[in-house]
Parts: sequence; C-alpha cells; structure tokens
Amino acid sequence: MSVTPEELKITLAAARVNKKLKQQDVADVLHVAKSTIIAWEKGKSAPSIIQAEKLCEIYQRPMDSIFFGA
Repeated sequence: MSVTPEELKITLAAARVNKKLKQQDVADVLHVAKSTIIAWEKGKSAPSIIQAEKLCEIYQRPMDSIFFGA
C-alpha cells in the first residue's frame, strides 16, 4: 500500500531534515530546481521513480519506508 500525498510530503521533508540537508542541497544532488523539492514537500507533485531511488540513497532510507509506509 502506498502512502497518501499528505503522508509523502511529511515523510520527504522529515527525511531531509533528519539528514540535516537543505532543500537546495537535495536539489543540487538531483540536478533539479529547489522549487521541485518544495513542490514534493508540499504535495503538489511527486518524484519520478528514478528521483525516488536517488532520494532513498541521499536519505539512506529504504524505498518502502518513504513511499509505501513500511
């Protein structure tokens, strides 16, 4: 079961803050605009599967814990 957009935005922001990263830090690693990270963390859009995999690497969390609520 996947997480809701509301849960995903909270999870993404919390994972980033837990790693003491700024939105710009994550954007730089993913080669996207800071506004993209903001949109994900506000639930206005979601990362692609490739971006999701990279986020899991950055945050050192399994995909299940971020995107499937496991």
